[in-house]
Amino acid sequence: MTLLHRSALARAGAVVLLAAGGLATVAAPAHAADQADLELAPVSSQLAKGVKEAKAKPFKFAVHNLTPAVDAKAVVVTVDTAGLNPKKVGFVTPAGCDLKGTVFTCLLGDLRGGTSEDFGIPLFSTGGRGKAGTLDVSISSATGDPDKDNNQADVDVRVTRVGYDLTAWVQDVQANVVVDGAAGDEPDLKPVPRGATVPLDWAVYNDGSRRATGIFYGLTLPAGVRFAQKPEGCIEQEFQGKAQLFCEDAGAVVKPGQYYTADVQVTVGEDVTQPVLREGDLFAVGLDGVEGQPEEEPEVATQAQRKAFTEADELDNHTTFEAFVDLSAQPTPTPTPTATPSGQPTATPTSGGGSGGGDGGLPVTGVQVGVIGGIGAGVLLAGGALLMLSRRRKVVLVAPGDEKSEN
Repeated sequence: MTLLHRSALARAGAVVLLAAGGLATVAAPAHAADQADLELAPVSSQLAKGVKEAKAKPFKFAVHNLTPAVDAKAVVVTVDTAGLNPKKVGFVTPAGCDLKGTVFTCLLGDLRGGTSEDFGIPLFSTGGRGKAGTLDVSISSATGDPDKDNNQADVDVRVTRVGYDLTAWVQDVQANVVVDGAAGDEPDLKPVPRGATVPLDWAVYNDGSRRATGIFYGLTLPAGVRFAQKPEGCIEQEFQGKAQLFCEDAGAVVKPGQYYTADVQVTVGEDVTQPVLREGDLFAVGLDGVEGQPEEEPEVATQAQRKAFTEADELDNHTTFEAFVDLSAQPTPTPTPTATPSGQPTATPTSGGGSGGGDGGLPVTGVQVGVIGGIGAGVLLAGGALLMLSRRRKVVLVAPGDEKSEN
C-alpha cells in the first residue's frame, strides 16, 4: 500500500507506493513570513474484517497547506503504530520509509501553497471486530510551521463486519499523466497549457473484504476545466460554475483489491488566469446489487446479502483534486468536441502487500479531505434525472480467482 501523495509515490495494492528514496532532513524553521501553515486531517476511521495483508487498505489522511503564498518544502509524515492492537489490525511499512521500532517516517515531498495532498497508511485485519487501538500520525516541513497544533492526529481505528469498502482517488490535472489508477508516480508531470486536453486519472478502489456490486459516482471539475470525453450514459450538468458528471453502472462487480475507472478526458479553458484551479471532487457509493449484462454472469444480491455488503467506511469514498495550469504557454486551439462519449469503465485487479519490511507504499494522490456541501446539492439538482441513467452493463475487466475465501 502507499502512504503519501504527489511526490513520486507509487501505489501498490489499492494505494500508491512511496517511490521517494530517502528522507529529507527538516531544517530549522525560517522566520514566520517564509513558513507554511500545514494541517493534518484524518479521513478514514474503519477497516472491514477480513481484509488481507496483500490487499491492505490505505487508511486515508489529508495534508492541507493553508498558506497560499508559501510552498511547504520536504513534508515528512511520521506514523507511530504502538497504539494499534495487533490482535485486531496489522500494518504494512511503505517502501522507502524509515522504520525504527513501532515508528516509521516517510517523505511526502513539497506541497504547493494553498493545495492539499492525500496519503494512506496500509492496514489489514488480523482478528475480529471492534476497537483496534489508535494510530498516531504527525507531519513536519523543512519550511517550518507557525501553528503546529494541527500537525498531529490520534485516530481511533475500528474493525467492522465483513463488507466492501470503496476508497476514491484522483490525480491532479497535469500534463504527462499516465492513466494507472491514480498511482501518482509519474516523474515528468507539468502544468497543462491553456486550451489543452489531457486524461483524468481517477479510480475507486474496493479496499474491503467483499465484492462491491453496482457503483454510482460523481465527478466535479475545478472551475475553468470542462469535460472533453466522458463515459456513456452519464448525466452532465453545471453547478456553481463547475462541470459535473453523475454516472451509474449497476452491473459493475469490483472485487477486493480491484479498482473501478472509466475513460475521462478534460480540457483546460483558454481564458484561465490562475496557475492552480481548485477544487475538483470525486465521490462514489456502492449500489449493493448487480443488474444488467456484465462480462461475468451477474449475481443478484439477496436481502440478507445486501445487509452483509454494507459499506465499511463511507468517509473515504470522497476525494478532491486540483488542476495545474501553464500560463506562459499560448492557449491551444480547442478541437471540435465529439458528440458521442466513448469512455468505458473498467475494474482492475491490483497487487500489494509486504509485511514488516514492506513492499507496499503509502497511498498517494492529489486529493483533499472534507465533504464538500456542493456534492449533496449537486446530487439533489440531478434529481429524477439520475433515474434515467443507462443501466446497461459496461465493460468491466476482472481477473478470475481474485476473490477466494473472501466470497
